[in-house]
Amino acid sequence: MTLQERDKKHLWHPLTQHKLYADHLAITKAKGALLFDDRGNKYIDGIASWYTCMYGHCNDYITNRVANQMKQLDQVVFAGFTHEPAIKLSEELMKILPKNQQKIFFSDNGSTAVDVALKMALQYHFNKGEKRGKIIALENGFHGDTFGAMSVSGLSIYNGCFEDFFIDVARIPVPSKENFESVKQQFIKLLETTNVAAFIYEPLVQGAAAMKMYDAHLLDELLGLAKQYNTLTIADEVMTGFGKTGKYFASEYLVNQPDIICMAKSLTGGLVPMAITSCTQNVYDAFLSEDLVKGFFHGHTYSANPIACTAALAGIELLQSDEIKEKIKRLIASHQQFDKHIKEHPKVKETRQLGVIYALDINVNMERYGSLRDKLFKFFMNKGVFLRPLGNTIYMLTPYIITDKQLEKVYNTIEEALEIV
Repeated sequence: MTLQERDKKHLWHPLTQHKLYADHLAITKAKGALLFDDRGNKYIDGIASWYTCMYGHCNDYITNRVANQMKQLDQVVFAGFTHEPAIKLSEELMKILPKNQQKIFFSDNGSTAVDVALKMALQYHFNKGEKRGKIIALENGFHGDTFGAMSVSGLSIYNGCFEDFFIDVARIPVPSKENFESVKQQFIKLLETTNVAAFIYEPLVQGAAAMKMYDAHLLDELLGLAKQYNTLTIADEVMTGFGKTGKYFASEYLVNQPDIICMAKSLTGGLVPMAITSCTQNVYDAFLSEDLVKGFFHGHTYSANPIACTAALAGIELLQSDEIKEKIKRLIASHQQFDKHIKEHPKVKETRQLGVIYALDINVNMERYGSLRDKLFKFFMNKGVFLRPLGNTIYMLTPYIITDKQLEKVYNTIEEALEIV
């Protein structure tokens, strides 16, 4: 019996309607920018397996560090105990996070990092004697699949049947040059007339919304207004963090820094799950009290897992290395050259880039998960390139360590794909 046949017996895959998509490709090995299936085929991982393996799959530097840690300390409860990998990780993170961040809280994935941030924001005001229950979020944002994260997400294709159970959220349009005055006034009205606890946003790039990008100075002005009304700001850097925008964090493009930051995905270099929610000293201080119930009673069994912390430490060391910095610069320049060539193609409607994130929209109407999208996905896979189009958007977010030859193949395959739509 093949792996595909065995898979069908018991497994339920994410984001999948199994009645329509019964087969799942069996991957048996990964190294660098390549995935290998059980039939001996190889694929260039053009999205770093959902933006996690930015230093390449099975990176020797990370795996060797983790192997050593596994022999020393595998897991210990983080309530009442601490350990060197968590302490060291906090120290190293402070060197690359925006300077206003002072405390970190561990959880398991991007969604839980967001849920932690929302709970922090709501309880922050509660502990100060204010009942603020509303969250402002951007339209078409995506923050995860747990209930708090779903509540502040705006993609109803994922969340439709759960909307009656969400926390109180007001959504505003993504700011642009054309709509900014209207968005600004809507934002101010919400701040003045409702009990807003926090404003959550994906800084500069809305990932699941097909890598939609917006201007830093427009977001900056909204963040400045939020601070005037003592409304906490939450930057969801789960996708954008750790070098993808050309800076360690997208928030570095802004003057007004967030009160809370959510991190996951490439935090551990794709090796193991872990997430972090960081915050300012001011947020943390609101939970310090002789009153026990003002503490933050949220916890995960694997919080600050020593193995995950070690993977994250190794990843951060790589991120700060001259080698990876040069590879990021090379990727950015390469995308820029590709963009000059491809944006004039008659089938290309629009292109956009920030750091190593590159996206193009095809000049055709397509459903997010429709037949034409499936046709494109199969075309890419048959060519040995793993890309997941989002509707009519083709995007790249390759591992930093992808070779020039592999990158050229991704570019050529995208250009060839334009001829089949």
